[in-house]
Amino acid sequence: MSHTFFAKELEGVATFWRIYRRDGVTLGFTTHDRPLRFDGVRHSPAPGMLPSSIRKSIGFTDDPADVQGVLSHDSITADDLASGRFDDARVHIGAVDWETLENAVLYRGTIGSIRQDGAAFTAELRSAKALFDIDPIPRTSPSCRARFCGPGCGLSPTRFTSLSAITGFSHDTNAIFVADGTASDLLFGEVRLLDGPMTGLRARIRAATGEGLILDAPLHEELRAGTRVELRQGCDHRLETCANRFGNAVNFQGEPFLPGNDLLAQYPTPS
Repeated sequence: MSHTFFAKELEGVATFWRIYRRDGVTLGFTTHDRPLRFDGVRHSPAPGMLPSSIRKSIGFTDDPADVQGVLSHDSITADDLASGRFDDARVHIGAVDWETLENAVLYRGTIGSIRQDGAAFTAELRSAKALFDIDPIPRTSPSCRARFCGPGCGLSPTRFTSLSAITGFSHDTNAIFVADGTASDLLFGEVRLLDGPMTGLRARIRAATGEGLILDAPLHEELRAGTRVELRQGCDHRLETCANRFGNAVNFQGEPFLPGNDLLAQYPTPS
């Protein structure tokens, strides 16, 4: 973009920001008084949402920012925030000429913590430089460090993913019952809901017994039987499971036979 903003004394410039959620939903907002459509996204007027000042430094430390706004029924609701739909969502903040729609992105980051105070919320933003705080060197561990069916595992996620439907649920135990699927195979797995008020949300399976699949995310009050779900099998990341159940010991990302630190403190004792 070659457009130079604020080059003239009087110029029609508005702030915009886009939120790319992990469930595939993209939301656009602007401080202008009417909707603006550019880059294939409709940016709705949101005068109650204001980003903080944007600071960019040449160092490697994070350049944090935040966005403050008011909860609205059709865009950002308290239920959406509580269910985690905005967790780790990507955010672009920039300036747009509301006459020509020429625009420039000034900040890219992800949503960190979200604080809610009554009908208002504040979302903390982490810049891309926050990735420098992550240690890329793996630590030794007796269990496998690779995500099941992820990088390093080598197994195909399609092979261990199936479609099913919820036949029942319990809000007391935060559990669902599905039409098929072996409970032992689904332990430590994942559920993605394809219908209803929780569409697109993912939940980890904390326990899988005769009492159903107990999830780590709260069930919505309007959840109904018949809701379609995508089930991903799980792994306990032990070498025995990797070898005997999946035949994938060659890709095991752990050191189960490495002596621990207690070996250094051992000393001989008389018999």
